[in-house]
Amino acid sequence: MESLDLHSEFILEQYREALPVVSRLKEIVLSTLRDAINKNGLIVTAIDARVKTEQSLAGKLALKGQKYHDLSDITDILGARIITFYTDDVDRIAAMAEQLFDIDWDNSVDKRRLHQLDSFGYNSLHYICRLPESLYRDPEQPQLNRIRFELQLRTTLQHAWAAINHDTGYKSGVEIPREYMRQMNRLAGMLELADDEFSRIRTELNDYRRRVQQLVQNGKLDDVMLDGDAFRSYLQARPLDKLNKRIAAINQAEIQEVSLVHYLSILCDLGCKTLGDVNRLITDNTEDAYRLARHQLGNTDLDIISSAVGLQNVCIVSILKQGEGKKGLVRMFDALNGQTPQNELLADLTYTQAAALPFMKEHN
Repeated sequence: MESLDLHSEFILEQYREALPVVSRLKEIVLSTLRDAINKNGLIVTAIDARVKTEQSLAGKLALKGQKYHDLSDITDILGARIITFYTDDVDRIAAMAEQLFDIDWDNSVDKRRLHQLDSFGYNSLHYICRLPESLYRDPEQPQLNRIRFELQLRTTLQHAWAAINHDTGYKSGVEIPREYMRQMNRLAGMLELADDEFSRIRTELNDYRRRVQQLVQNGKLDDVMLDGDAFRSYLQARPLDKLNKRIAAINQAEIQEVSLVHYLSILCDLGCKTLGDVNRLITDNTEDAYRLARHQLGNTDLDIISSAVGLQNVCIVSILKQGEGKKGLVRMFDALNGQTPQNELLADLTYTQAAALPFMKEHN
């Protein structure tokens, strides 16, 4: 450790005395941030905090110890950091932090506003904060509400870029060749563009999902192309409940809820391009799907059925009506269960059960 003057040694001794309180403050800050992020439904890459080591502080004091009157002037003895996936989440968490902590605005800085050519990896939002007594108070440790700490907010790409810069010496103070500097700046621009584009795409996807939900609620199903998001919105209206309840009543069975999302590929194979197509396929085949269920369950004592039974039978009926026969049934069971020899047996049994139904005679 470098030799320090008396003033710096005084600050270092203050640090040693304050270390237990700072460590406790770290726990409180981390717990507060995690609870708030969970409460607000935000998803982040990482939340962490560190207490500056004595060696790091000594190095800082050796360089500019006279700048500080005492330990309270050093605002990063405790540093917390939140890394987000999206740039707009930085602003959301910043607003959350402003509600949680007392912000020292004079010493806080939004480096994103500097717009320097090579600043991408350093575009963090840095808040200097205090823990307000309204949030946490311990009469035995009043210093918890006096010590300032730094909160850094940045995106995953910004964090990765900062780490790369540190590793390459890009910001180390040692000049690197101009050719490499230019290449690094180009990459920084690409990553900054990617950061912005990820946020834009997420915003547009959320807008699209809201539009789809509104169209589904208004019954404009032909205006909605069939994809994963659209199908999930359609299923929220529970279009198969009536059929499933009729099937369950055959044996007075209980319905066990399962996801139907994996039927999307089967519906696409059956020619459905919009939610309107899916709705018509269900409507047109509901009665035959119910009749098939009576053949399947009539001579059994099965008292629990899956909520997929209605849609599965609708798909079976549609496959057979389209003349796909056992091969079509095998493809459906392969899609649902993975390829296995058991699917051949299941297709044979299903075809036999359906063979006596009126719709088979009409389509043979």
